[in-house]
Amino acid sequence: MTNETSFLRLQARTQRFTLGTPREFRVAGDRVLFLRTADGEDRTHILWSKDLATGEETRLADPGVLLGGTEELSAEERARRERSREQGAGIVGYATDAEVTTAAFALSGRLFATTGIAAGASTAELDTPGPVIDPRPDPTGRHIAYVVDGALRVVGVDGTGDRALAEPEGEDRAWGVAEFIAAEEMNRSRGYWWSPDGTRLLVAHTDRRAVRRWHIADPANPGSAPSTVAYPAAGTANVTVRLAVIDLDGTRTDVDFDGEYLVTAHWSAAGLLIATQTRDQRTYEVRSVDPATGATEVVHTDTDDTWVEIVTGVPAWTPGGELVRVSADGDANRLFVGDRPVSGDLQVRAVLDVGDDVLFTASAEDPTQVHVYTAGPDGLTRLSTEDGVHSAARGPAGTVLTSWSLERAGARHTIGELEIANLAVTPPLTPAVAMLTVGDRDLRAALLYPSGHVPGSRRLPVLMDPYGGPHAQRVLSTRNAYLTPQWLADQGFAVIVADGRGTPGRGPEWERAIRDDFAGATLADQVDALHAIAKEHPDLDLDKVAIRGWSYGGYLSALAVLRAPEVFHAAIAGAPVTDWRLYDTHYTERYLGHPDEQPEVYDRNSLIDDAPNLVRQLLIIHGLADDNVVVAHAIRLSSALVAAGRPHALLPLPGVTHMTPQEDDVAENFMLMQVRWLKSALGLAHD
Repeated sequence: MTNETSFLRLQARTQRFTLGTPREFRVAGDRVLFLRTADGEDRTHILWSKDLATGEETRLADPGVLLGGTEELSAEERARRERSREQGAGIVGYATDAEVTTAAFALSGRLFATTGIAAGASTAELDTPGPVIDPRPDPTGRHIAYVVDGALRVVGVDGTGDRALAEPEGEDRAWGVAEFIAAEEMNRSRGYWWSPDGTRLLVAHTDRRAVRRWHIADPANPGSAPSTVAYPAAGTANVTVRLAVIDLDGTRTDVDFDGEYLVTAHWSAAGLLIATQTRDQRTYEVRSVDPATGATEVVHTDTDDTWVEIVTGVPAWTPGGELVRVSADGDANRLFVGDRPVSGDLQVRAVLDVGDDVLFTASAEDPTQVHVYTAGPDGLTRLSTEDGVHSAARGPAGTVLTSWSLERAGARHTIGELEIANLAVTPPLTPAVAMLTVGDRDLRAALLYPSGHVPGSRRLPVLMDPYGGPHAQRVLSTRNAYLTPQWLADQGFAVIVADGRGTPGRGPEWERAIRDDFAGATLADQVDALHAIAKEHPDLDLDKVAIRGWSYGGYLSALAVLRAPEVFHAAIAGAPVTDWRLYDTHYTERYLGHPDEQPEVYDRNSLIDDAPNLVRQLLIIHGLADDNVVVAHAIRLSSALVAAGRPHALLPLPGVTHMTPQEDDVAENFMLMQVRWLKSALGLAHD
């Protein structure tokens, strides 16, 4: 096996060199809990505890021991993992009480509780009436809530007193779960929240009866019935969400909730908050809730002519009852405590924890770096010291700092002077990446040459490798982000990764510049980045330029050869959105408005009508099981190209969802096939 193919197989086996990396930290008084696989090629995540005094690690819960066999997932759990792009196995998520003495998690739909974590921990299975999703202990550690078949149930941590608190009234209704839009677009994966004293819960009720049904078939197995999904496409009905406060005896109090979207909730000793958004996303309300009556009161409203951004971790109360929020304010997304901006000119990314001070992540002048800060009585403090991308989790004993850097492979996890071991496999290649700021808009880009390339020795075909769209950033100061681009470069390309308007970290104006203009703004930024880089790097051959991407990057790739064939000579469009009327409400309407109100905007930004313009090589790839960007996108574009007499290639991937194939041989062949196709399309010699 060559070095090139061994890298691809190893990348697949290690899930892009992430297996063995600690994650999901919970910090207690004398220990930190986390998930990690046994090594860098094991997919099964184990729950660990690390003693902060001795540094000793203990396995609290090992799925191999608990299950004694193969893991089996319910349809609901598979859907949850698809929304979070989770490809691991074992314990992929868990929840604890406030003191981190009890943890709850699901394995193969079975409920497990680890108790006595402070001393002599033990793990036991608790009997349930069906496959469990999203178990969560109450903050006092006395009960565990969970969802089975759309019913919210509760059981004592000792397995006694299991009962339903709320059961669905019929099909397509559920208590305690996050709907598709919340999980896919709003970063809300949960549908219930415990009160601090563990006596009641705020619970979301979802009703998807009005949502349009789509049917996803498996053409490779014609005997299988299609799966039916409730998909809220742009301009169509959303899931109806309502809220109730439910006591442990089942007493239910309806909450005065009238937003189109429930963004999130926050329940602390200072009180209960909910955040809602209107359908057009131009109004965002924070309301306090009286749990006894269900009455709500508006405590803050944000409005914007384009949209109000959702930021993870807010709203929240400080212990003293001040509202913590992030709002667009001038040229920055600022952190506010009460009415006071406390983050200076930083671009706030997420709020991680609220206590006497606020722990958050933000970018300063360089959007490729993300740092951890606190804002409190002593002012603003940066906790992360080295260049790179950082995050954190904290508790009474300290803060776990997670750090990625261009200077090393993988992440480093530290709490004080103690390091939590990262068992991830070290990649067999080291990206040689040039981080660039180019063009009139100071576009951030990364340029990678083949290993050992000598400037001036030869001209290289160019491969643009973007995502390029809103809310996703590819150009980051972390080495692992450039492993695949470096491998592609080593196949004989100069690879460019460029972030354009709409990407985070550069402020409200930059993010909103794509409103109504996916096609114009994002394509122009890729063209500008290419030409600006080529002016400074004469080894780039602008007569041989290809582009490849997945999801929005797939849309951008198809767009490039359809609308800028004088620049782009070949494209691979993976899982592309081709008709924005087929994509979901929250994402699409945020940027393009409602299709009934702005049909011309949808026409201008979709690709179907561009089919007659194709004069370059185009390969469309799509997973047939994709329930996010459904395969209808690829088929409609392909059909329009056939009708226009435009040659192209269409590669269907049976059984593949929106995540790319990860099996060793399939992942390897998938990438090698793309490289061969690109070289052939550009008229280059290939193996």
